[in-house]
Amino acid sequence: MQDQFIDKNMPSLISDLQKLIRQPSISAKNLGLEECARLVVQIMRKSGIKAEILRIGKNIPPTVYGEVRSVQNPNKTILFYNHYDVQPEEPLELWDDKPFSGKRRGNKIYGRGSADDKGELITRIKAVEAFLKTTGDVPCNIKFLVEGEEEVGSIHVEDYLRRYRNKLSCNAIIWEFGYVDEKDRPIISLGMKGLLYVELSLQESIRDAHSSLAVLIENPAWRLVEALKTLRDKNGKILIKDWYKEADNFTYEELKVIASEPFDEKSFKKEYGIRRFVGNKKGAEIRKALVGAPTCNIAGFTSGYEGPGAKTVLPSTALVKIDFRLIPKMNPLKQLRRLKQHLKEKGFGDIQVKMIHGEAASRTKISDKFVKTVRQAANESFGRSILSVSSAGTGPMYSFSKILKAPCISVGSTYVFSRIHSPNEFARIDLLRKTTKCMCKIIKKFSNQLP
Repeated sequence: MQDQFIDKNMPSLISDLQKLIRQPSISAKNLGLEECARLVVQIMRKSGIKAEILRIGKNIPPTVYGEVRSVQNPNKTILFYNHYDVQPEEPLELWDDKPFSGKRRGNKIYGRGSADDKGELITRIKAVEAFLKTTGDVPCNIKFLVEGEEEVGSIHVEDYLRRYRNKLSCNAIIWEFGYVDEKDRPIISLGMKGLLYVELSLQESIRDAHSSLAVLIENPAWRLVEALKTLRDKNGKILIKDWYKEADNFTYEELKVIASEPFDEKSFKKEYGIRRFVGNKKGAEIRKALVGAPTCNIAGFTSGYEGPGAKTVLPSTALVKIDFRLIPKMNPLKQLRRLKQHLKEKGFGDIQVKMIHGEAASRTKISDKFVKTVRQAANESFGRSILSVSSAGTGPMYSFSKILKAPCISVGSTYVFSRIHSPNEFARIDLLRKTTKCMCKIIKKFSNQLP
């Protein structure tokens, strides 16, 4: 019944997604967040979902809360977590259409946020609508938490979770996104890596100087380069003392799942135009690294003249942005202290270290009953699904698990090569359709899941 409703009403799903895309909502620029939150409320209410805007203080992006109470099963609740904010659209010149056009071409809808995360959000809203319009009820209680700061580190999501803990109480959580691989198999992810994002900066002199003075004045860019070389080796292993001390090893059950995960090395290399993986990883080592290896990544480096042509300048300052991906049991604050101690011991104590964001890692146990429920629904909707121990990315899953004490699982519609965070981001309409049906099946099966 719900499947037929979804097929018939795909034009409405596409139209509402285009409306969301056409409303810019860039958290990094504080652009359009209030407007987009109100639009999400409007779309939810049109679908029959009771929706409101939650706030915790001035100048903090609003969070949207949605709820539908079940008449037939009021004792079980599933929460959908999503976000309405998007990444900045730059570089503009690499887009084929305007970044917020919502342009449809064939099976794809283009625009910033089409996949991450407005496409995912619309599938969940439309799944609930399908139940309400066909039966007048939902199989269990449904709740939505849609935040506006995910793309800048979910800065206040834990504050929202704590303040509205009772309102958000639930038995299970569907995470904000889920990848679909190149063979159209949804990847069901049971966790997220953590993150430590820092800036290392150094000021060597009071102003930029002529580069001929490089024989006398230390170049802060070189100092940072030398410091960076002490952080990791060429194979990606982090060299900071005790960095891996608390890190959880994989369980036997997790290793079995990792060994069974498919990974197409050739198509991945082709998509990104690369010839080799870090450390020449092959086979199972690739899969283990993706789901469970810490990383040390240079996200940006700024110093001196960066314009066209030549300018012989010796910069006075240099700054590098680094993100460290963390795995379960790694505490971001403890890792920050280890980083600072490492720099001091290596003779770089003059380098300033500023923490931008920290997030602990989280994993749902493979044995949790909700895992089986989600996988059955995905298999029925897509034909086959892939179980993954953890996503390679980061989100505030740890906060949800800690405060709401419910299992979190990622499953969704985002094609693995949909160019999220890049120009020409797109959502595939066929995957939006399948995922909406999958969400209906998850809700129905969860309502019947034994305690």
